[in-house]
Amino acid sequence: MSENEINVRRRRVLQAAGATLLLSKTGAFADLSKGPSMNSISAQLILRNGQFTTLDRQNPQATAVAIADGHFSAVGSDDEVMRHADSATQIIDLNRRRVIPGLIDSHLHLIRGGLNYNLELRWDGIPSLADAMRRLKEQVARTPAPQWVRVVGGFTEMQFAERRLPTLDEINAVAPDTPVFILHLYDRALLNRAALRACGYDRDTPNPPGGLIAKNANGEPTGLLLAEPNALILYSALARGPKLPYDYQINSTRHFMREMNRLGVTSVIDAGGGYQNYPDDYRIIEELHHAKELTLRIAYNLFTQKAGEEIADFTQWTKMLKPGDGDGYYRHNGAGEMLVFSAADFEDFRMSRPDMPPNMENDLEAVVRILVSNRWPFRLHATYNETISRALDVFEKVNRDIPFDGIHWFFDHAETVTDINLERIAKLSGGIAIQHRMAYQGEFFVQRYGSKAAERTPPYQRMLAMGVKVGAGTDATRVASYDPWNALYWLTTGRTLGGLPLYPSANLVDRETALRLYTQANTWFSNEEGIKGQIKTGQYADLAVLSADYFTVPENEIRQLVSVLTIVGGRIVYGDDEFNALSPPLPPAMPDWSPVNHFGGYFKPVASDAASHQFAQTACGCGSRCSVHGHAHGRAYQAAVSADDQRGFWGTLGCSCWAV
Repeated sequence: MSENEINVRRRRVLQAAGATLLLSKTGAFADLSKGPSMNSISAQLILRNGQFTTLDRQNPQATAVAIADGHFSAVGSDDEVMRHADSATQIIDLNRRRVIPGLIDSHLHLIRGGLNYNLELRWDGIPSLADAMRRLKEQVARTPAPQWVRVVGGFTEMQFAERRLPTLDEINAVAPDTPVFILHLYDRALLNRAALRACGYDRDTPNPPGGLIAKNANGEPTGLLLAEPNALILYSALARGPKLPYDYQINSTRHFMREMNRLGVTSVIDAGGGYQNYPDDYRIIEELHHAKELTLRIAYNLFTQKAGEEIADFTQWTKMLKPGDGDGYYRHNGAGEMLVFSAADFEDFRMSRPDMPPNMENDLEAVVRILVSNRWPFRLHATYNETISRALDVFEKVNRDIPFDGIHWFFDHAETVTDINLERIAKLSGGIAIQHRMAYQGEFFVQRYGSKAAERTPPYQRMLAMGVKVGAGTDATRVASYDPWNALYWLTTGRTLGGLPLYPSANLVDRETALRLYTQANTWFSNEEGIKGQIKTGQYADLAVLSADYFTVPENEIRQLVSVLTIVGGRIVYGDDEFNALSPPLPPAMPDWSPVNHFGGYFKPVASDAASHQFAQTACGCGSRCSVHGHAHGRAYQAAVSADDQRGFWGTLGCSCWAV
């Protein structure tokens, strides 16, 4: 780093450290319906000298904003906005950084993920299997009995330079006694021998419906569990592991929210999830809400939990709740993504497409009639066009009897939806919440269906052209990672994490459109249009100041973006770099051996050349006795690296730095 760069960085730190945020216990959590008159109140906080992308077509660019009582009270030039300052106003210089509306994930399993976040070792973003296994080995060494080491999705083997998963022998070698559970997408789980014992799997354990417990020639389980294609076998094995105590779950959820804030996320729509029962498993998030410790806005959908009891669930819930119950930080958003088990297809593209059973229509109709009669918005998981066609038959039938009339309903996923069904969705004023699952599974889809079929999986540009409501998200934390920048990279480049180009240019969107899909467009899916999603006077003051300019960085660097200052409702919830002094304190992750305390969350390579060189050494274990590697492979973290030369680059069997 040059002397000039050091001086600039020092000046930024001093500027930020001198600014302190004035917290307003009422304003920070105020509801928009009770918002102030924007012309009659002085700003509590002003952000100036920035490059604001507002997504407000009437005022698309600005350099400053004023915030009062949790809302934007002025958006414009520095001179215009500074007129709203008084002696109590706190002012932060943004040093010309790019600022965007706070990101909104329209499909995240945040509530469930928060309960377990501190227990999970993350391979999200790790560029090589060698480094992933090194982390696993280190975590095994610090994890006390009878706890497990868990890698619960969020990665794909295609992101690794080696292009493979670890073998069971490799896992057992680094963890002979500590149970290890590794979930890869929703297609398989790898369990070491200790985990098999902890789960009680033996030669007499039968295969569950739609799942396979792989066994060796002697009939003993090997540790490989396969979804064929039902992922219940994977969920149920994971559910056998130890859980965090209540206080630790509170801490874990706070750390997960902070991680989302680090990535610039300010709102999520929680899609429920398996083993997430209402209201029992919502106590943690509700306690945080009552304590005013939520750092994300959460709109939650209710997900039925047991086949055959769907009608009972939704009949009970529609008596307990109304859509919109809650406030701007925690509010009910309707039903789904699971409405009935007979309508749930599976997204394991290594397996053939499953046909839904003949009772699907009757089951789905009964539930949808309950929801529409009670004016509940709803969402439905549907990967394949065939499932969507049958669901639309039901929706159209119910609509003829009980008109939807403005109810916000939508499909999740819809990777293979056709134009004919897009027309039907648009006619019913529905939407589609898309996720970047193909960035993790695109190679497997191409292997089964071919590259031509993959060109519109999903056809999001076509959806927009046909007038369908479209919003973007991740489907994290298991089938894909929660990092929104992977999703924005996928939307704009059409590439998988393994570098495979999936889509022609006609199916891609520009960076501003992608950003709009991840902000303003997602407010339709939570019934909050005009309340947030833009940097606009009167809307919630939710924004992210970025580590680099999203609109000008090279394509591959989109994935490396983070926030350096995240604000929700006018309250700073995360700060880094020159804004580090403004970041609110957070207790260490509990328990003290949590992977979060040692590795953090989603891995992002450091920016400077010197740090990148240090990362390359650390990631591969150059300081170890590995005989494969040399410092020449320091570019391993870059997305453009080819792993084709297995002997010259990673060794015949892949690097074994982690094993020595």
